[in-house]
Amino acid sequence: MREIKIEAEVRGRILALPHPVGAMVEEGDEIAMVEAMKMEIPVSSPAAGRIKAVLVSIDQVVEEGQPLAIIEVDGAA
Repeated sequence: MREIKIEAEVRGRILALPHPVGAMVEEGDEIAMVEAMKMEIPVSSPAAGRIKAVLVSIDQVVEEGQPLAIIEVDGAA
């Protein structure tokens, strides 16, 4: 298995983390919702896999490029 870090695309506040650690996600599934400048910006999974870690919490302010979660994907993915 390889790991992919999912990073914030903008500085903002975490509004939602819809999947717990261990959940299976598909490519394009929402991993987090970030509020920036009064807009809600979804952060999507770049691949199908299992959420290994969630590195942030609701209401936490994150910086652009900050890792939000780690997913494990099949090595063939």
